[in-house]
Order: sequence, then structure tokens, then C-alpha cells
Amino acid sequence: MKVAVFSTKNYDRTYFDRYNTTHQFTYYDNKLDARSASLVAGSEAVCAFVNDTLDRAVLEILAGHGVRIVAMRSAGFNNVDLDTAQRLGIAVVRVPAYSPHAVAEHAVALILTLNRKTHKAYNRVREANFSLERLEGFDLYQKTVGVVGTGKIGQVFIQIIRGFGCKILAFDPYPNEQLISEGIEYVSKEVLLDQSDIISLHCPLTPETHHFINEEALKLIKPGMMLINTSRGGLIDTQAVVHALKSKQLGYLGIDVYEQEADFFFRDLSDSIIDDDLLMRLLTFPNVLITSHQGFFTDEALTQIAQTTIANLTAFEEGTYIDANTLIRV
Repeated sequence: MKVAVFSTKNYDRTYFDRYNTTHQFTYYDNKLDARSASLVAGSEAVCAFVNDTLDRAVLEILAGHGVRIVAMRSAGFNNVDLDTAQRLGIAVVRVPAYSPHAVAEHAVALILTLNRKTHKAYNRVREANFSLERLEGFDLYQKTVGVVGTGKIGQVFIQIIRGFGCKILAFDPYPNEQLISEGIEYVSKEVLLDQSDIISLHCPLTPETHHFINEEALKLIKPGMMLINTSRGGLIDTQAVVHALKSKQLGYLGIDVYEQEADFFFRDLSDSIIDDDLLMRLLTFPNVLITSHQGFFTDEALTQIAQTTIANLTAFEEGTYIDANTLIRV
């Protein structure tokens, strides 16, 4: 099958070429949108990533060129208009679980770095500054950690953070029975916001979770609380978070995702002027740590992404489906 792969980086080529023995991949650095969609001419399939645009206009262009399947090389699919895909007869598949450990471990890394300020200590010592001033942190032991979303990533995160001796509170419309059997307490959103010292977001972006952390939610949190987001940028109302940081209601922010990241992440813009005022304002806070959507970026995760995406394409070509991955059937 001829596959047009968008938003391609060197590591995508490396892992896809390593495990592909069947399909013909054409790699494009371009992000998929209405301007670049015509590049799919001659391809039966499109492989897209989290910041590609797959709205009605783009899907109609893809269908016009004979594309029959969109293979997301990610777990998230909030950037795909599923109703339009179904109407056009375009199958949509994804990688539902590539390495929950990768993202969960990155969330813990953000917590530890923000707390113990190891990034600042590293830079100080390189300049022969061995002072401990303003590097004070706190014990994670016996702190209350609120976990929003207890799917595979949230479950792994809970397993890790419990090892620090933390108390866990969970919020999820669909409680995980295994976690309940292990003594994890599910509470309302309001209780989680009120009692947590740290909140870590591990839920998908849906209309119900959009701006889950907003102005009203931030009024309920403990002053000085730490907020971590390694899921989707749209879970957080960035403007409201900036105000909470300025008022010191929010004590720490660690994010691997950003609401408008499609314009910036996965690119080297070090010689460019960033015209996003909210992003630049976040970068001025000493208690904010931003990484550029690298939570998934491990050898194990990249291997699973490539293998599952290739398996999805093969299953479609052979007329079979991997049910857990298929969002739209044709």
C-alpha cells in the first residue's frame, strides 16, 4: 500500500523503515493541512500525527485523491473529524497504547524537576555556582496526588507515584476496578481539586474535558498546588493558568503539551520570533517547566508506534481489523 506520511522527523523514518517490509512510505516534513493535502495524490493511505489537521476540508481532499484510510501514529485522535471520515468511507485507526510507561515516567520527571529544581542546579553548577539559595523543595512522601484519568497511562503513573509514599485521589467517569481493588479512592472533581497537593492530567481531550482546568477549577485548588499535564494542551485554559500563576494561587506548572502547540512544537524555532504571547509569558515564570511533547519519546514507544501503525495498515489492506485500534469501519 502506498502511504503518505506527514509531519515526519528523522526518528519516524528510522523506526518505520526498520520494521516495514510491506508498504511503500513517502515521507513529508510538511504538517498535513488543506495546503499540503494534495501531496497525497497516488496514495491510498495517510499516516498522520497529533498536530496534523484532519478536519472536513482536509478529509474531503484526501477522499478526492482516493485515500481510504488514515493511520494515526498516536493514541489521540481529537484532531480527526470522525463523522466526516465515516461519511466519506475513510477508515481511521490509531495506536491506543504504545508505552504508557514512557508518558507516566515523564510526568514524574516533571514533578521531580519542578520540586527539586534540578534543571536550575545543573545550570548553576556549570557556572561554578554551588549556592543552594532558592533550590528548596519538599518531600513527596505523604503528599496528596490527584490523578485525572485512570486509563493505562494514569494507572502506571499511580503505580510509580505510590512508591514515593503519596496518597492518591482519582477522578474518572469510568473508574478502574483494578485500582479500586488496590485501595485507590475515586472522588469528585471538586474534592480532588480541593485536597490535592499535586494534580496530574492523564485523560483524553474531549468536549467534556476541554478546559478541565479553568478559572473556576483554579479557585478550588490548594494555594501553591502543582499542576502537571502530559496529555493534551486543551485540557488547560492557558489564560486562566497564567492568572493563577501571577496571583500565586498555582505554585508550579509542568506541561509537555500546549493548547496552541501545533504552531511551535517539533520544530527548531531558536532563531525565530515567537508570536504567541501566552507561551512566552509562561516561559518567564521560574516555577514553570515546559517540554515539547516528548513524553512519548522513548525507544520502546517509537518501536510500538511503528509496529502497530504498520500492522493497522496491513490489516486494512488484507480486509481484517485490529478492533482495539479501529475508530471507523468501512
